[in-house]
Amino acid sequence: MRLRSTLLLLVLLGVGFAPHSIGFGAPITPMLTRTTPAEAYAERIAAHNSTAYTLPPDKLPKAIALTHIGDTLTISKAIWTLAQLILVLSLGVAARMRDVTVRLTANRWAQCFVFVFMLLLFMRLLDLPLDIYGHRIGLAYGLSVQGWGSWLSDKVKLFGLEWAIGGLLAIILFWVMCKSPTRWWFWFWIPAVLSVAAGVFFTPYVIDPLFNRFEPLSRTDPALVDQLEKVVAQSGIPIPPERMFLMKASAKYTGLNAYVTGFGASKRIVVWDTAIAKATPDEIAFVFAHEMGHYALGHVVAGAVLTCVALLPFFWLGSHGLRILLRRFGAAWRIPSQQDWGALVVLLLVLSALSLVAEPIANAFSRSIEHNADVYGQEAVHGIVADPQAVGRHSFQALGEESLDDPTPHPFFEFWFGTHPPIRFRAAFAEAYDPWAAGRYPKYFAK
Repeated sequence: MRLRSTLLLLVLLGVGFAPHSIGFGAPITPMLTRTTPAEAYAERIAAHNSTAYTLPPDKLPKAIALTHIGDTLTISKAIWTLAQLILVLSLGVAARMRDVTVRLTANRWAQCFVFVFMLLLFMRLLDLPLDIYGHRIGLAYGLSVQGWGSWLSDKVKLFGLEWAIGGLLAIILFWVMCKSPTRWWFWFWIPAVLSVAAGVFFTPYVIDPLFNRFEPLSRTDPALVDQLEKVVAQSGIPIPPERMFLMKASAKYTGLNAYVTGFGASKRIVVWDTAIAKATPDEIAFVFAHEMGHYALGHVVAGAVLTCVALLPFFWLGSHGLRILLRRFGAAWRIPSQQDWGALVVLLLVLSALSLVAEPIANAFSRSIEHNADVYGQEAVHGIVADPQAVGRHSFQALGEESLDDPTPHPFFEFWFGTHPPIRFRAAFAEAYDPWAAGRYPKYFAK
């Protein structure tokens, strides 16, 4: 749901909602920890083990075809995001939107929301063919069961959020630009940081319920809560049952997932009902322990901090790019200065390009902390499940089968777009990692 093409105004102008990513999710963070000998041994085994995760003959061709389609869509959306912004500028669409805006009203607040509405609507219409094709693929390959009416409703709700929050951030941006034309990148960074904190905190309360239904896990599966409380007790992280939620994912999706979201009073762990229906209690305990790891290792808070820190050079580079493009192309685009509403499109172009270039760095951090959470999860269920190695491998096998994860994805896409380690590595690592064996020691728990 939170793809680059649908979050230009929210993400690039500073709203840091925690992502929900298939395969157990958490925000990106730099909390890297030293590799232990037991972990290094398991990593060496995993790097050469091609049998820990395999797909049955009826699913393997589908997984390969789906991967090729997904890779093509990913590249197409990244390129199309940049291309459509260039088209909006070079064809004079941004200037015409500005002209319409100033004719409609003289009020700056109203002008901002009118311009953002027209820009968003135009861009979402340009995105629509790829979005429709992507949903059709999800339905055709059995990854989605969401009807077109529900899918369109989600698009409309997301558009409304983008318009409301993006419009508010845009008016703050232009006000700051007016007050400090050369240092706006710093002064706008301050409300952007506040928006990141607010986004992470309020998403579980305000954003998520707009798109999915949630219920207390203790109401739907008290026996499972008892199992998960054993993991909580072993981890020492205060996640009471009232912070454990079931998400009615089966109304839209078929895959397995769980994620952490929020912090402070809003922090919670969410398990999809599809995971409960298709996985064993031991496997769910492992998934839950992985999510606990994100809290125990400080990934959620550190992820928000990293986002806030990264936004400062991000905006600084954006300000320089904005000035360069306006000097070079401002006359042709009929956008004379950064005070013009059309300058928002120029800034979005610069920030989109910067975001695409920075994606491999961010995703490398993400893969690292996801691996650390895998390690934590396997150690946290030691003594709770009979065979942590088998449970871990089976969990990733089930995840891969349900999501049709290709056992041999292209290395370029793993490097550039992969937010999690490949399933084949995660399954092989889980199978090999036994820090309680003689001469080895766990990474996060005392032996």
